Amino acid sequence: MSGHNKWSTIKHKKGAADAKRGKIFTKLIKEISVAAKMGGADPAANPRLRTAVDKAKAENMPKDNIERAIKKGAGELEGVTYEETTYEGYGPGGAAVLVEVMTDNRNRTVSDVRSIFSKCNGNMGESGCVSWMFDKKGFIVFSRETDFDKLFEAALEAGAEDVSDEGDQIEVITDPSAFIEVREALEKSGFKYESAEVTMIPQTMVKLEGKQAENMLKLMDRLEDNDDVQNVYANFDISQEEMERMM
Repeated sequence: MSGHNKWSTIKHKKGAADAKRGKIFTKLIKEISVAAKMGGADPAANPRLRTAVDKAKAENMPKDNIERAIKKGAGELEGVTYEETTYEGYGPGGAAVLVEVMTDNRNRTVSDVRSIFSKCNGNMGESGCVSWMFDKKGFIVFSRETDFDKLFEAALEAGAEDVSDEGDQIEVITDPSAFIEVREALEKSGFKYESAEVTMIPQTMVKLEGKQAENMLKLMDRLEDNDDVQNVYANFDISQEEMERMM
């Protein structure tokens, strides 16, 4: 299981998602605005914006908030201009970490991110130091109760690259360019997904336990809690037994 997906599962169990609903909205509004600025205000002609709007709707963001964010990005309303960048580094045990940010003050953000790494026994690295360890992919998760054989056949027919049974869930992997097409085809075939996003999937995993595992989760939590951080990806693996001990 990817470190990124492992983290998503952990957050769900901790109940952190509901507690940080306000922060989720803030991050989604940034993504919608930047997507609209980069590719235009029409979701039908802008896959990135369409994905961001779908994600906002899944989080029950009010329609007015979504429309306002699009208008700000398209220049129809005044708003802050955000810059996108990615920071890379190493967490406890040498786990690779990618941090995607949107900021209106790069100096503030890089200082904050470096401080978080340092306080959690990690360190920031040079650009490119760990990004080569990840592949950008469409990632669609289905419940374990889903009929694997039927989903497998439908997903490959829709253009998915791979379908795997991970025990507690079924994962469909796509090329980023085919993500929306595959997701919508599976929806039309009656398959209800639990989550769907374009993400960074690690090629190799680093197993962590004990204090290193605790510090890794603390690093992920603090990075995601930063207002300028949009997404955090990592290649750590923590066993179920270790997770239960820490929860």
